[in-house]
Amino acid sequence: MNEILESIREGFAQSRPLDLINLVLGVTGVWLMTRRKLLAFPVGLAAVSVQGWLFWDSRFYADAKLQVFFFVCLCYGWWHWTRHKGGAPELPVTTLSWRARLVGVGAASALWLAWGSWQAAHTDAPMPFRDTFIASFSFLGQIWQVRKRLENWPVWTAVNAVAIVSYWSGVGAFTAFLYAIFLVLGLSGWVAWTRAMKTQAKSVPAGVARAEASA
Repeated sequence: MNEILESIREGFAQSRPLDLINLVLGVTGVWLMTRRKLLAFPVGLAAVSVQGWLFWDSRFYADAKLQVFFFVCLCYGWWHWTRHKGGAPELPVTTLSWRARLVGVGAASALWLAWGSWQAAHTDAPMPFRDTFIASFSFLGQIWQVRKRLENWPVWTAVNAVAIVSYWSGVGAFTAFLYAIFLVLGLSGWVAWTRAMKTQAKSVPAGVARAEASA
């Protein structure tokens, strides 16, 4: 345990200013998302811009390119959460059908295997399959999150757990520690969104909830 704490301390001590900015923006953005705050979107846009540079510099190419997708998704989510809440105070949290869940997970799995195989053959990525698992399922988690689907949180839980292991051996303790924070925040977001969904179900106009659930 002392060795782990020492590695984290050294990571902080050796981090560049951009690493610290990434830490603050990333944690703040995820925390705001767990609270369902619109401010999560501009903070998130800044966070993915910084993180994209850091990932590229560390040769995690799939994750670096993923930040471009995140940027576009966050722009869409900001618009969607604002424009499609109907008469409710905020866009309600909804869940997916089992069919939609299976299609989403199946598509992410197919992308993971195909992308991982390509990276293993054509790039110098140190962990091509773990890198592309994180990237592929992050695609899925981000899409479901900006659509305000509850299922985004279990996806992020899996992504963050794999990321902790991957980055501990690749980028180092600093990034692994950041994803450990994301893991805890994601679990709290899962609980918070579940509670919000139950509360909103009692107050959101039925037509709004049905329209959003079928979108």
